[in-house]
Amino acid sequence: MSQSKNEGATSENVVWHLGDVGRVQREKLLGQSAGTVWFTGLSGSGKSTVAVAVERDLAAAGRLCYRLDGDNLRHGLNGDLGFSEADRAENIRRTGEVCRLLVDAGVIVLASFVSPFRADRDSVRAMHAAAGMPFLEVHVEVPLEVAEERDPKGLYRKARAGEIRGFTGIDQPYEAPDRPELVLSTASCSVEESAASVVELLRNRGFLETA
Repeated sequence: MSQSKNEGATSENVVWHLGDVGRVQREKLLGQSAGTVWFTGLSGSGKSTVAVAVERDLAAAGRLCYRLDGDNLRHGLNGDLGFSEADRAENIRRTGEVCRLLVDAGVIVLASFVSPFRADRDSVRAMHAAAGMPFLEVHVEVPLEVAEERDPKGLYRKARAGEIRGFTGIDQPYEAPDRPELVLSTASCSVEESAASVVELLRNRGFLETA
């Protein structure tokens, strides 16, 4: 008998197997506290650029971190998903689960996704909370006109020409976070300043200390 796509998620035969080494032990080995930093903002806001700089700074300081980028995951794990509202939600759900696995491994995760819908981001926050894992939301804020002016991939131009449908900021809304842990205004601060603000947030939240 074939099994439905979602049956495994609720089957009583699927059980989470705990090992003898937990997240706390792994964090002690690494000398840091794990958690997810979720960068959200319009395309062209600078999410990936800032995340790359933060990753570089943390690695230089001897911290184990890993950067999850929206485009990168769509090359593999999420390659079967399009850009409908349902597929966008599934894209974020899967990414949230990957974040949880990496945090459980003791890693500081830097996730940069447009993630335009507040409910999707809140669901990732909730799954972290359920597992007792830190989740920090960073709103990479930039005026639409600045993002369009940057347009590194030419996506805004295509959206304005009708070649792309459902593009965030043009014919699909972006729902800004209500209470992000940090707001970065990349139209008025440099990449280095933005990265330093994120690292300072991590330091203040105890990420750079052993749990």
